[in-house]
Amino acid sequence: MIAERGNLTVVVTSPDEKVWEGQASSVSSENSEGPFDILPQHANFVTMVTDKPIVVRTTTEGENTFSYKNAVISVSGDKVSIYYNI
Repeated sequence: MIAERGNLTVVVTSPDEKVWEGQASSVSSENSEGPFDILPQHANFVTMVTDKPIVVRTTTEGENTFSYKNAVISVSGDKVSIYYNI
């Protein structure tokens, strides 16, 4: 899937299933350094999120909030991959 102009393509997945995939305007959470936001054209980025909500903001669904004990968020181009239970 190719991101629409000005959006992120976000995929939330575990080793067993894809939980959510779609277009988003931003992704927010908190890592060991503090809160962060991912917006379109964000620099490549990888981080671990532990026991903090991950908020995916869409223009059609509003906010989707995902909470996992441990998750890895990876940003490459305008694609955000959120892996949990790894």
